[in-house]
Amino acid sequence: MDVYKKAFELLSKYPLCDHCLGRQFAALGYSMENNVRGLSLKVVLTMQANALLKETFDEGVFQLQVLASNGFSKTAQETLKHLKQEPDLQDDKCFLCNGVFNKIEELLKTALSLLSAYDFSTYLVGIELPKNIEEREDEFKAGFCVNTAESMRHEFGRLFGKAIGAFTGKEVEYLIPDLVIVFNPFLDKIKFQINPLFVGGRYRKLVRTVPQSKWFCSNCHGGGCENCGGTGTLYPESVEEFTSKLLLEIAEGTDSFFHASGREDVDARMLGTGRPFIVEISKPKKRFIDLKALEMAINANAVGKVEVSELHFTTKDKVRRLKKGESAVKEYRLLAEFENDLTDEGLCLIEEKLSETIIRQRTPLRVLHRRADLIRERYIYKVKVKKVTSKTALLEIRCQGGLYVKELVSSDEGRTIPSVSSLLGNRARTLKLDVLNVLMDDDN
Repeated sequence: MDVYKKAFELLSKYPLCDHCLGRQFAALGYSMENNVRGLSLKVVLTMQANALLKETFDEGVFQLQVLASNGFSKTAQETLKHLKQEPDLQDDKCFLCNGVFNKIEELLKTALSLLSAYDFSTYLVGIELPKNIEEREDEFKAGFCVNTAESMRHEFGRLFGKAIGAFTGKEVEYLIPDLVIVFNPFLDKIKFQINPLFVGGRYRKLVRTVPQSKWFCSNCHGGGCENCGGTGTLYPESVEEFTSKLLLEIAEGTDSFFHASGREDVDARMLGTGRPFIVEISKPKKRFIDLKALEMAINANAVGKVEVSELHFTTKDKVRRLKKGESAVKEYRLLAEFENDLTDEGLCLIEEKLSETIIRQRTPLRVLHRRADLIRERYIYKVKVKKVTSKTALLEIRCQGGLYVKELVSSDEGRTIPSVSSLLGNRARTLKLDVLNVLMDDDN
């Protein structure tokens, strides 16, 4: 391909700025921006037109006119004036970009000003273009059989991306950037897509009166009524609020979501090393957070009720893993009360029959209103029983995550098989329940 001949062919038909002319030959040569490439082509074509004046004056003038008008070449315009020829200036905007490449510096300045409000370590640039602009470019390349071009979308993205990196010192991340800056240069619009902030840790719940998550009133659904004293909730505090509220304020996000590896009942304590959890903050402005200071602040606010530890930054992938509660091993301690007196033989029977056993549980009646009516199988690794009084016993249970422990004791009207009640023929119920440990795959 004769590059100069092709370049002049393009300019003969349409007005093209340096960027849009140079972009058609982007695959030819490296370490050169398209505007430099386009300007270089126009300079050489102007020199060739000047040389042609000595051979064919009219043809030389014609080529200079094309370069002056469709190439916006100041050199060609001055050459024509020197020859006493008036430049035929008709179009003042590029056929492909409408002169939008001239706005890059202005848009970049606006973007950097907006970015100053956000903490981020990684970024990605996105480009939105009007459909008719992209269709025009595709038709242009097809009409001239151009196969060495870079797309306009790619050039805008590359130019904005490099400039933001140079000004901020931040790194480009293609998979999960902290934020995406989306430019629409044709509409002079910039918008941000802010990826969530994830902070994980473990929590201990030290009292039996705090639910894990915010519990909205079933009567008003959060609106406030006589039933809930106008608060919209059945409990004034929750683990979710203790762990999320302060982080949401510090991160200056728009919303928070609490994720945990399973959940304990309101009347159950979470002891031991605590239950793994992750707080997700939507659209955070601040990411560079002192987690040790945050941990101390949460614990000071929730003293005697909830305690957090091991706060760390994490990812969305860890949320998915966390929610697979069946992958965790859980340890419980519960105090059970029986209808009839206990025997030593009965206690041994519980340990023997429930250790290393698969339990079949139909969804408990108490949660059937919010859970699908299914039969689940869960494995119990070990059960240890200690008699406390003639009708109470302390059970320690190590089992697969997802086991309903209270129903393991009561049988839930036969929905849990086997159960403590059914094995002994002695109805039982749980008086107190503590979760001692939640062990993820890398803990046990």
